[in-house]
Amino acid sequence: MSVDVGDKAPSFTLPTDGGGEISLDDFRGKPVVLYFYPKDDTSGCTAEACAFRDALPDFSKVKAEIIGISRDPVKKHDAFKEKYALNFPLASDEEGKVCEAYGTWVEKSMYGRKYMGIERATFLIDGKGVIRAVWRKVKVPGHAEEVLKAAKALG
Repeated sequence: MSVDVGDKAPSFTLPTDGGGEISLDDFRGKPVVLYFYPKDDTSGCTAEACAFRDALPDFSKVKAEIIGISRDPVKKHDAFKEKYALNFPLASDEEGKVCEAYGTWVEKSMYGRKYMGIERATFLIDGKGVIRAVWRKVKVPGHAEEVLKAAKALG
């Protein structure tokens, strides 16, 4: 399954770092930046998380919320969040249902070996729950700025 611009964002409720729970429905009326990443504490995922962390004050100005999702367990999210002082929720999709709903659970290939994993992707969802922008196969440098620009345009 996959979603695209103009589609209603698939709803979800997931456990988060700090023993919390997050639901997309909690953010009605606000834009949401939902980004999927492969694994806590790896180089690309750390760079992406830190870029969103550093840009959060600018996202806050347009009242946009940021949520990171991976299949890592909450305990790993807690350590990752603390290590890099991340200032937004990290949701744990251990069963992969949300990744599948957004089309980010895909076949990948490394050194000729095929395996299933999370494709780095970001979805900008408006206050009505409609997807307004999609970035797939994200390249980390400059990505947070590009998403911020799109979030400002929603305003």
